[in-house]
Amino acid sequence: MEYDTFLLRLIFTDEATFHLSGKVGRDNVRIWGLQNPQEALEHERDSPKVNVFCVLSQTKVYGSFCFAVNTVTGVTYLAMLQNWLHPQMSEDSEDFIYQQDGAPPHWHRDVRRFLNESLPQRWIGRVGKEDLAL
Repeated sequence: MEYDTFLLRLIFTDEATFHLSGKVGRDNVRIWGLQNPQEALEHERDSPKVNVFCVLSQTKVYGSFCFAVNTVTGVTYLAMLQNWLHPQMSEDSEDFIYQQDGAPPHWHRDVRRFLNESLPQRWIGRVGKEDLAL
């Protein structure tokens, strides 16, 4: 961390899927125990669910944002960035660093193009060859 203000400028993001059946997405939750519970869980295919996105800075919580679609794609994620999140963050500060994980919607070409144009050198995530050329 080259600068003392890095953590003050950093904005973290993450999302989770909540199934109405009570199933918890294994990608978002880890349950640790001293013993194996020896349980089998039934899986209900295509159960109703909601995808929730949240953004945290040191001083503010943006969200939560619930996606109206069953599956979040690069197109729906980009629309959320452009229409909901980016305007709020830009209104609060022009000096922030946006960090996202490597989820497939975040890796979408148009999402990376938007982030490269609107937040040049100020976002953290997976990069592709075309991102390195900037």
